[in-house]
Amino acid sequence: MNDLVLLVGNDINNISAGQSWKDLLQDIIAYCHTTDCIKVDDRKPFSLLYEEIFLTGIKKQRINEKDLKAFIAAKTAEIRPNEVHTAIRELRPAHILTTNYEFTLEGRTPEHSNSLIKERFYSIFRKYTLDGIHYWHIHGDCLNPMSINLGFEHYGGQLQLMRNYVVSGTVYANNEVPKASLIRRIHNGEVYFHSWIDLFFTKDIHILGLSLDFTETDLWWLLTYRARQQFNYRNISVPNNIYYYIPDEYTLSSQLKIDLLKANGVTVISFPGKDKTAYYQQIIAQIGQLGYRNNLCIKQTQM
Repeated sequence: MNDLVLLVGNDINNISAGQSWKDLLQDIIAYCHTTDCIKVDDRKPFSLLYEEIFLTGIKKQRINEKDLKAFIAAKTAEIRPNEVHTAIRELRPAHILTTNYEFTLEGRTPEHSNSLIKERFYSIFRKYTLDGIHYWHIHGDCLNPMSINLGFEHYGGQLQLMRNYVVSGTVYANNEVPKASLIRRIHNGEVYFHSWIDLFFTKDIHILGLSLDFTETDLWWLLTYRARQQFNYRNISVPNNIYYYIPDEYTLSSQLKIDLLKANGVTVISFPGKDKTAYYQQIIAQIGQLGYRNNLCIKQTQM
């Protein structure tokens, strides 16, 4: 295993035949009996579109969100693994963070959680360890349907807990959870890897298959806060790098997002993306080479 950390989004699932994100959206609309009154428009942030669908469903059919999320969990569990999932595992990264709810990256459904605490709704510590790789489902998972993060309200609660963990400290009953904020602990040289958030301030992270649109308020806040610390130099040292991979074909239409990423200290790397499988194979090959060089440097330093 090497010291690689990956953040993997849903696009790698689109290589698999079957359920796509657009299909899932239409399934949610149909489940909530809102086909005749919901207008899907790219200008609507998805987290607010979800609230529109759910709240309209409540008014029309008294939809229960627990049942809705159980339905979503079952649908996402139908997604089948593909060769890209396998290639990612073969990199043997130390950590894989994912916004996906299913377990295609793991290759099988975990038998138990390795989280520091049991979380029903939010995902600060949500971790499964299989074959020595730590998988962090940062937006919930299909084994715990109420943890699936889709709506604006859920994003707000997640962000609140994230900010507490990083900035002001925690109040969890479990004594193994550090009470001091991550910023204070980094300042004091006391860094643990209890949460996926720890990695954003300490380890190089490669982001792939994630559109990172502006619905992802939790991740944009984390990038922004990290950048403020990194460029401020008055509080803590933030020595790690973050890399964001994007298809060449999307760079022009995504220029506003790219500008924001660069302002937040993120390195943007593009590859030809017309052939989706080949695109991810190129990314994985580059990450693998980088991981090999980093491991070699670490070994030489230890000698």
